[in-house]
Formats: sequence, C-alpha cells, structure tokens
Amino acid sequence: MTERKPPGHTFESWIDKQIREATERGEFDDLPGKGEPLPGAGAPLDENWWLNSYLRREGIGGEALLPPSIVLRRDAERIQQTVRDLAAEAQVRAVVGELNDRVVQYLRMPTPPHVPVRPVNADDVVAQWRSERAAARAAQAVPRPPAKTAATSAEPSNRRRKWLRALFSGKRA
Repeated sequence: MTERKPPGHTFESWIDKQIREATERGEFDDLPGKGEPLPGAGAPLDENWWLNSYLRREGIGGEALLPPSIVLRRDAERIQQTVRDLAAEAQVRAVVGELNDRVVQYLRMPTPPHVPVRPVNADDVVAQWRSERAAARAAQAVPRPPAKTAATSAEPSNRRRKWLRALFSGKRA
C-alpha cells in the first residue's frame, strides 16, 4: 500500500476507505487467529501486558531487565549451583573467573542501584565443589542390601502363616 492520501480527503476517511476496499477484496479472510479471542481478554488489567507478552514471545526471562549489580549479586550467590554439574576443576575455575571478570568490570564503573558485590574466591568454590562431589560419590558407593530371593522372602510369610493358624486354632506354635 504505497498510495498517497489524496489532497481532498481526511486521513480517517482515506484509511477507512482503504480498509473497506481490502475487506471487499478478501485480504483479511485468512489471517492467523481469525475468530479467536484476543490474548489476555478478560484478564485483570496489567499495565505491562505488552512487555510481558513481548518477553514471553521472544523467550526472554525477566532477568534481562535487571540492573547489572543485581544480576552479578545473584550470580555470585548461585555460583555453587552453577558449577555443581561441571566435570573438571579447570571448568569450575573458568566459570568463577568469568564471573569475577564481570564483577571487576562493574566495579570499575558502577551503575545504580548500588548493591554490594565483590569477586568470588575461586579456591573456596573449588573446595566446596570437591567436597560435594566426594559426598555424592560416597552416597553412590554405599552398599545396598542384597535383593531377597524367593527362598528368603518365603520364610517370613510361612512363619507368619503358621503363627496365624496357631492363633486361630488355639494351639501354640
């Protein structure tokens, strides 16, 4: 639609005319979502509905809107969960080093809100990572009781049956 508005028409009447002609030509017949309710219709009014729908549509979390200081603070607090599944100490140190680089970069030129944040001690993170891995290996290495075979599982029930028979028959076993 590259036509220009004729000089004698108002914008409203010219746009209405364009819409009417497009409707008559059937250009709106096969649009996706035709006949479906508008998303969010009937929901309580949310002044940020457009932002929430954009974030959902683009697959972006709300974390993308947080200030850098808060993101860094959160990442520093969650560093153990971040490195938990890593396989090598070098990988753990690389993740901690990347976080510390971001922290130092922020500290050189902080932006509000000013949240106290400091570099993470890589040796402490590695020590805790090692202890968690050792505990996980120890939990996996705990010997399990042997599985019951048919002969061992039948004994208690036979004894129980004999005891019940004796109880109800009046005899002592």
